[in-house]
Amino acid sequence: MKAPILITGGAQRIGLAMAKYFIEQDVPVIITYRTKHDAVQALEAQGVKCLQIDFDQPDARDSLVTQVKAHTTQLRAVIHNASSWDCEKLNPDHDALFDNMMRIHAKVPYLLNLALAPLLEASNEVADIIHITDYVAEKGSPKHIAYAASKAALDNLSRSFAAKYAPQIKVNSIAPSLIIFNDDDDADYRAKTLKKSLMGIEPGCQEVISTIELLLNSSYITGRTLAVDGGRHLK
Repeated sequence: MKAPILITGGAQRIGLAMAKYFIEQDVPVIITYRTKHDAVQALEAQGVKCLQIDFDQPDARDSLVTQVKAHTTQLRAVIHNASSWDCEKLNPDHDALFDNMMRIHAKVPYLLNLALAPLLEASNEVADIIHITDYVAEKGSPKHIAYAASKAALDNLSRSFAAKYAPQIKVNSIAPSLIIFNDDDDADYRAKTLKKSLMGIEPGCQEVISTIELLLNSSYITGRTLAVDGGRHLK
């Protein structure tokens, strides 16, 4: 039996697309989600193990590790996708904002990587940890300063864990920019955003999924960050 893939934040947007893709590939999937909605129920009906976890809670990491270990003795991969797109303008308590961003994007993945390593090392093949970071981890962001800093911390964790866990576990980051718009993004915002990259398109979730598959199928790539940004860094 195949070892499952754990996806944090797997009930919406890119995380949901990942879960659906692996279901189609007949790969067992475990996801975490914060709020239960129709997508979670649909995933459960397809055999996905769905764990309700709020990473803002102090016991979230221990609860997740306990539930995952009760469900499986092996993991093929852990994909750290859970994220919060918060900004300074909407959060006047900057002290709390910074702590929140660092917790969900850096501290939680750090602790989960340490706690779940034995399950990854028990896999019948080389296992993977994949951090979903962000284009702004390299460039910074004047509107999302704490967010960008926390994603940069997550990016750096990839290199440290790659060195720690080789050769049994490969550890890499994927740094996307625009992948999919939100339904409520207006036409002006969409046009402005599309102009930021050389390719000028909304590429869709498959771009991230294809990059994940590249990493999962590789026996040699580790400690690297793969940019999925349409050449935005050259604009």
